[in-house]
Amino acid sequence: MYKRQIPNLFTLLNLILGILSILFIFDEKYVLSAVLIIIAGMMDRMDGKMARKLDVVSDFGKELDSLCDLISFGLAPALLMWHLNLMALGDIGIIVTLVFVVCGTIRLARYNITDFEGVYLGIPITLCGGLVALMSLYSTKYVANLNFLLITMLFLSYAMISKKIRLKKR
Repeated sequence: MYKRQIPNLFTLLNLILGILSILFIFDEKYVLSAVLIIIAGMMDRMDGKMARKLDVVSDFGKELDSLCDLISFGLAPALLMWHLNLMALGDIGIIVTLVFVVCGTIRLARYNITDFEGVYLGIPITLCGGLVALMSLYSTKYVANLNFLLITMLFLSYAMISKKIRLKKR
């Protein structure tokens, strides 16, 4: 009975790290916020591995994972990038931030209702959110090109929902 909850603990730790990341954005601790998103990615990787290893994969775990991923790899990185860089672009920055989160939401919803055979349609939100966190880390040390960040955020948004991009699950 308890072994069934082990992967869910990793999933909830992912969520906690995502929420903490958001809270640290408000305190302008951007490096810590980005690092927490990256660590949340490690927890996300562990929950699936543990569920398969312990043979406790469940619909509940899949749904919980998606809800937590939306916070940690959709909302947290988008807010971090907005606060660090995209805010300077005014309404365009807001739109790009919203597009990233909306596309991540669509990607997760589609993933939850799709039977897949080891191939992802679109780039997983975990990877896209992690890339945004890495770009944010970079922009805390160096002057970032806002056009590059804008285009990259839009590309990642598209990549999450694209049916043409296929990645083999490892």
